[in-house]
Amino acid sequence: MSIVLTDFARPRLFPREPRRNTIQDITPAQFVEHLNTVPPLRVLDGYAPFCKLHVHRNWTSTRCLAVPITEGNRHLLRSDYEARTTDELPVLVRWFEGLEPPVANFLIPILYSRAQLAREGTAIDADWGVVGCMYTMEPEETPMAPITMMRNALGVEEGGSGVPIDREAYRRSVEFWRGHANWRG
Repeated sequence: MSIVLTDFARPRLFPREPRRNTIQDITPAQFVEHLNTVPPLRVLDGYAPFCKLHVHRNWTSTRCLAVPITEGNRHLLRSDYEARTTDELPVLVRWFEGLEPPVANFLIPILYSRAQLAREGTAIDADWGVVGCMYTMEPEETPMAPITMMRNALGVEEGGSGVPIDREAYRRSVEFWRGHANWRG
């Protein structure tokens, strides 16, 4: 099995201007080399048959991305309308500013199959392509954000995958994200 980093994920995980809330201490090439040479601790099924999650112990100083919302940090929440790429419509997002989350115990790359990436207009020369990565304390998937589920249901034309909304998964996602937010450094 071979893995590459997609052009979609590269600027989000390894931006030109380094940010504290992205993958730390390694280059994109070192990240991909690790994924191709170190077996994951677990492989989890993603939200669709073309999606797999590889659970790896964190070998960097990358910090957890999702942080619980408390009365002590709620005042640090910010929001705005943003798009992930220039082709997508902006959606409402929220995040913390001014927090110091713990170093994550696990990095969980999100992989899409070559066939799905081709369907979305991205050709890769590997079996799997990294489209994102979760930085977590537990070796479990962080629920996909509700807006991502909606974007996926809108289809490839709107930056999604074309997978319909699973109402129960959506409810679980809302429950999680009501009490958590990402952070920016």
